Formats: sequence, structure tokens, C-alpha cells
Amino acid sequence: MIDSNTIFNINNQTEFEDLAIQVFNYQFKNNRVYRSFCDLLYKHPSDVKTIKDIPFLPIQFFKSHEILSSKNKAETIFTSSGTTGSKTSKHYVTDLEIYKQSFTKGFLQFYDNIEDYVVLALLPSYLEREGSSLVYMVSEMISQSKHPESGFYLNNFSELKDTLISVDSQNRKVLLIGVSFALLDLVETYQFNLNNTIIMETGGMKGRRKELIRADLHKNLKAGFGVENIHSEYGMTELLSQAYSNGNGIFNCPNWMRILTRDTEDALSIQPSGKTGGINVIDLANINSCSFIANQDLGRTFKNGSFEVIGRFDNSDIRGCNLMVL
Repeated sequence: MIDSNTIFNINNQTEFEDLAIQVFNYQFKNNRVYRSFCDLLYKHPSDVKTIKDIPFLPIQFFKSHEILSSKNKAETIFTSSGTTGSKTSKHYVTDLEIYKQSFTKGFLQFYDNIEDYVVLALLPSYLEREGSSLVYMVSEMISQSKHPESGFYLNNFSELKDTLISVDSQNRKVLLIGVSFALLDLVETYQFNLNNTIIMETGGMKGRRKELIRADLHKNLKAGFGVENIHSEYGMTELLSQAYSNGNGIFNCPNWMRILTRDTEDALSIQPSGKTGGINVIDLANINSCSFIANQDLGRTFKNGSFEVIGRFDNSDIRGCNLMVL
């Protein structure tokens, strides 16, 4: 078994790649679904010399199978949001402490100790259902915050407005994290001129408003909040790690996470940096589920390891892979 401290103490690309190969070998041996997928591709440990050789499990498997590399009982099951009648993803998490380590250390890598921030959360669509990994993360961040003003807000925009203006004017570090449609609703109701607040959108209109391209969304939010940049968080139910953008739409991963892109017509072919393709995620914090996931986003990577999300596959299907039924 690979110790989580090893995962969160990665310092360079060589250490990451070496550990990723170890995690692949471990999950090939211990994850029944992933092993079956690799068998269908005729990809076995002897065939995997670099991270580009590793098979990436299509994310749809989280909707139809229990993806586990551990024999321990799940402490919780995170579920994705979905339209009425659609199947949702289920992420069986056997060790919540690993998730806590991941989002705490990830935030520290790009920002600072979460305890130094007033954390204000505007996540109505997530709070209205059970099983949200985002709500779990933000709830823990609020708990770690040393400020009594930290908390969730649902429809109480007036109270949020007063709190936000008050704490920002006191030269304290503030994080307002929210789903896109709710942040837009807020700035259409009130105008702000903030100087000490990070506005972080988690994406998605969740059917509440017309989808906007990122540039238009950020333009509206910057004007409404009176800030120079809008930050973004890139995460999902099936991952235990998050990437962050500080305002330009370019995301950076924590040391234990990497993004590769695959050819849109050949799911097994990894693209060079700079070329648009389907996003493959390596999340070593997923040691007890699957660390190698092909998701439904389109994007491109850059030579320094950062990446950009451009859109999604049509009909949310991953093309080029017909190995969906095990």
C-alpha cells in the first residue's frame, strides 16, 4: 500500500512519474474494474514505462460501477449532480482524511493557510442535495477558518452583502467561493468594490441560467465585484484534488495531479502540449479508487504543466473508446 504522505510530498516531475507508475501497478492489481479495462486494452504493468503508457478509465464508469482499489468500507459516497432521470456518478471514498489532506495542501500550495481566510460560500445548487464533494470540502474549509463570519449562504443575499463589505473593508483575507449562476445573481442585485477578496467560481449554471463563455462570465463578475481577476476551481466528484486558476483561465495542478490530453478520435493516443484534445487526469490522491481518468472536457496543456479547459465533448460522450461495457 502506498502511504498518502508520499503522495503529498512529491517535489518534482521525476518523483511524480515514478509514483504514478507505482500507483498504476497497485491499482492494476487491486481494482477489479480498472484491471478488466486494462485487460481489454492489452495493457499490463510490463507495457507501462511512462505515464503516457497508462490507460485512462472513462469517467462514465463511475456511473455504472464501484471503482475501488481498497478493500476497506467506504466512509462516504460522493455523488454528482444530474438532470432528472440521468444516472449520477458515485465516488466511493474509503479514507476521508486523504481528501482533507488533498484540498488543504492544494489550497496552501496556491494561496495560503485556509485558517487565515474568512470563507464565504455561495453554493445553492450543491447545498440543496446530498453527497456533494464540493460542499464537503468547503464545509471543512469553513471549519478550519479561524473567523466567525465564515459560513454558507443560500438565498440570504442581503446578509452576504453586508458581511462581504464589512470583512473586506477591514483588510482581512476573504475567499468568496460560489457557483457561477449564484455569483451572477448576487452582482445583479448588489454592486461591490472589493479590495481584499478572492472571488472563486466553481463553474456551471446548473440549468438556472443560459451558459456563458468564460470570458463573458468573468467580465460580468469583475464588473459586479469591482475586482481585477476572477479565480476558478477545477474539480469534480470523481477526483479528490482540485486545480486552480488565478484569473486568466489557465489552471495549475497541485504537485500530485497532472493533466494530459488525448486525441479526440483515438482515445489511446496522447496529444503533445498546445494541441486541443480530451482531458485525461492523473490524481494520485485517488489512490483508493482510480487515479487515471479520461473525462468529458476538452482542453490543452502547456509546457509548464498548466492547462486550459475549452469545452466539452458533444453529448458528453468520449469518442474513440468502445470499451464501456465490462
